[in-house]
Formats: sequence, structure tokens, C-alpha cells
Amino acid sequence: MATSLKIDDEMKGRIQALAQQRDRSPHWIMREAIRQYVDREEAREGFRREALDAWTAYCETGRHLTADETVAWLEG
Repeated sequence: MATSLKIDDEMKGRIQALAQQRDRSPHWIMREAIRQYVDREEAREGFRREALDAWTAYCETGRHLTADETVAWLEG
């Protein structure tokens, strides 16, 4: 899938400078930046979903652990 990306001249220059420093192509730098961003945002969304699921479970059951109980369990 071919996609074009419009960036301002300042950012273009920064990418080109970084690419030269890293001995990579500007294309590689942009792809890597996008990959890292998507990975990070997917993980963040997963954590958010887990937190909402945990909150829903707590609201439905009332079951929970105190901080002291959690520490004791982790140390046990």
C-alpha cells in the first residue's frame, strides 16, 4: 500500500540529518518512528482495556486485594 506523508521542511531536514547520522534512509527512519508509535499506542490501549475490565469485574463482584495483601502475596 503506497501512502504519501506531508511533512514540513523543518521536520524533513531533521529526518534527513538523523538518517545520515544513523546511516539509514529517511524512509527507514519514518517507518521505524511509525512502527514504534503504533506499538506503543496498541500497548497503551491494551492496558486501558485491562483496567476497564478489572474495574468492571470489581463493580460486579466487589472482590479486591489491599496493597498490603498484594505485597504479602508477591513476597510469599
